[in-house]
Amino acid sequence: MLGGVEIPFSKGLDGHSDADVILHAICDALLGAANLRDIGFQFPNTDPQYHQADSKILLKSVGEKIKELGYMVGNIDATLIAEEPKISPYIPMMQNQVADALEISISDVSIKATTNEKLGFIGNEEGMAAMAVALIYEIKD
Repeated sequence: MLGGVEIPFSKGLDGHSDADVILHAICDALLGAANLRDIGFQFPNTDPQYHQADSKILLKSVGEKIKELGYMVGNIDATLIAEEPKISPYIPMMQNQVADALEISISDVSIKATTNEKLGFIGNEEGMAAMAVALIYEIKD
């Protein structure tokens, strides 16, 4: 799973939940923007209820926490760092998954990818990483 989309690939990611690095990075960006610590604090891997959890559900929960604090999501910008798989054909579906979970416009979700130019564990195709930034703003009555 990457960006909430199942992508056919001979390798997979290992994690307590579904290990969707893109959605996890987006969760962390939103939680950080709201000063709610991080995904590991909110959904600890020591809690069996999060074993093999769907990251789309975690993201939706983060979006709800943001709203409860009186904030709205402005936009999301996420980058996958991986040699393979190529995600370009899947980006519109990923954007849709994120937009649906957060109840925002698909035009407010940017997802892109880059390689690590064959360097390090990512370049050796031993793992992936993702980074994300999020803009949240206070809802004024």
